[in-house]
Amino acid sequence: MMKKNKGKLLLSSLLTLLPIPVGLLLWDKLPGQFATHWGADGQADGFMGKPMAIFLLPVILLVMHWVCLLTTAADKGNKHQSPKVFNIVVWIIPMVSVLCSGFIYAAALGWSFKVTALLSITMGLMFMLIGNYMPKCRLNRTIGIKLPWTLNNEENWNATHRFAGWVWMVGGVVTLLCMFLPGMVGIVVTLALVIVLAVIPMVYSWCYYKKQRKAGLAAVKSSPASKWGLLIGLVILILAFWFTGSGRIETEFQETALHIETNRWEDLTVEYAAIDAVEYREEMVVSTRTNGFGGFRVMLGIFENEEFGTHARYTYNHSESCIIITAGERVLVLSGRDSEETQAIYRELLTRTEG
Repeated sequence: MMKKNKGKLLLSSLLTLLPIPVGLLLWDKLPGQFATHWGADGQADGFMGKPMAIFLLPVILLVMHWVCLLTTAADKGNKHQSPKVFNIVVWIIPMVSVLCSGFIYAAALGWSFKVTALLSITMGLMFMLIGNYMPKCRLNRTIGIKLPWTLNNEENWNATHRFAGWVWMVGGVVTLLCMFLPGMVGIVVTLALVIVLAVIPMVYSWCYYKKQRKAGLAAVKSSPASKWGLLIGLVILILAFWFTGSGRIETEFQETALHIETNRWEDLTVEYAAIDAVEYREEMVVSTRTNGFGGFRVMLGIFENEEFGTHARYTYNHSESCIIITAGERVLVLSGRDSEETQAIYRELLTRTEG
């Protein structure tokens, strides 16, 4: 497989590294430091120096590219694999490298775009592409839906991948439509779709296996360990989704202090007497998280930006506005669940601090 595709492997490796010469050509136009990661709220929360940003991602992806190629080639089940399926393995990471670096460079050059919409478009097209080729995937142990009852029964394998192909095609279309949803809602729905697209084919395959067992056609029984492994994996996915999407911030006006309680980071108390200034802003502050928690619902912890330097942040991603609280050298960025709740907190703070 590798010997027959030397030219293709060389070209795909060069494509993976293409962002490096492009970055060098743009060197004088790119800032010394620019965003390389965006949070769930669509705001940049990770930055790198220019040399690291240009070289690091393509090199990491090239290593991943060759790990995938060598692993696929080492599987004897892929000896007669469909060339179209092998092409997915060859070209998927190079395309990711070009797209990701292209987005990063575009943002650094000042292009304006909606990060969440780009995520929906990219993932939607990827789901549709993979779904189109799933029915062509032959039985192997490195590519496809690898379950005990698919790996040990070719009929189950083929039926599962035909069904999954349709599911992923439909899922890709739905993911594309997520570009029209509000930022955070679009991300949550997209990630929920990822779980759905993984679970539905697994359930179908299990039902197909049970049907074969009942008819006496299943050649191999699945072990209890494999069932528990799948169940544990599914539970972990659900818990991870719940953990990142269920953060809360409770603001309590005590007699002498503002107390902020959260279930994802440290609670915070600020004495009214220590507050020097309270400011309301219609737009959310943009800053980079250095320590704390960032999920689909809340952003908590220690952040940095040019305006405030190091500061604390307790904000909801759905809120477009925020409150800036200055207490000596400390700065706190705070918000409610939405702009109305943020304004209510601001008015109460003014009453408490002016009194």
